[in-house]
Amino acid sequence: MEKSHLLSLLPLFTAPNVPDWGPEEEEIDPPRWQISDHPTPAHYPGGGLARHPMLYIGEGNNKIFLVNEGKVVWTYSTGTGWELDDVWMLNNGNILFSRMTWAGEVTPDKRLVWRIDAEPGEEIHSIQPIGPDRAFVLRNAKTPRCQIINKKTCTVEREYIVPYDPKFRVHDQNRRIRMTAQGTILLPCLAWHKVIEYDQDFNVIWSHEIPAPWAAIRLNNGNTLITNESERLTREINPAGETVWEFRLSELPEEYRLPDSQSCVRLKNGNTILCSRGEDGTGPQLVEITPDKEVVWVIRDWLHFGPATAVQILSDPGDPESPGDCQR
Repeated sequence: MEKSHLLSLLPLFTAPNVPDWGPEEEEIDPPRWQISDHPTPAHYPGGGLARHPMLYIGEGNNKIFLVNEGKVVWTYSTGTGWELDDVWMLNNGNILFSRMTWAGEVTPDKRLVWRIDAEPGEEIHSIQPIGPDRAFVLRNAKTPRCQIINKKTCTVEREYIVPYDPKFRVHDQNRRIRMTAQGTILLPCLAWHKVIEYDQDFNVIWSHEIPAPWAAIRLNNGNTLITNESERLTREINPAGETVWEFRLSELPEEYRLPDSQSCVRLKNGNTILCSRGEDGTGPQLVEITPDKEVVWVIRDWLHFGPATAVQILSDPGDPESPGDCQR
């Protein structure tokens, strides 16, 4: 299988110039989960942290974790407040992330090189790299909008007003927005209980009704993979809106059962990694399943991590700056 370019960047994070504490790095909130004295049990499938090099983030712990060769090799603490929701390693090794009240980009040697803040009453739950110099950002707000931002000039190059219903709370409006390879926009609308695809003029192309969708991914096969937080399932639909694959968390063996899931990753080998907040330390955080629903990897590690809202698997082929190339 093709190797990911990102693997060649991992030595940047352990180089001699990487400080223990970056100049803008801030202390985080005290953990809100039970801390275990043990990593993932040895009998769990997949070999623990050694299976995948990855970036790992989660609500309730504002620290970014980089895992390689079975251990945490780099962290970045983003300070108090709420909440890490989206993260990307870029082709130059920088880490792009959003954490509700602001979004930023940090270098491997822990220099914050770009930052935008949410306006009062706004929330930024989602960010996506668009080429080397641009970011696609969604702002939940009284008038929600998504923006293409030039990171070099800190200017908004294009802005779309997102349809909304003012009766809904700002926090309940939308979650992880994604631009597709075709330039269309996938928007999971929590409050409206549907996923909507828009064209570049924000005309509706199609919609799919599903309770509390948190994330939607356009897959390389043209289908759309949706994480339904309310009904605790992940559903793949074809362009006609028909369900072609679905996995409910209740299908997991009890020992590996996730209490919830907000996002997932579809690997190039067809496997799916489900991310979970783990119900305050009582359940696993990550589970990988095959298309036939066989569990091949489980992480239940409350010694090193907090909840898992999102992961980026750094060994999986795909250009993070090319919309739609990474299935996450």
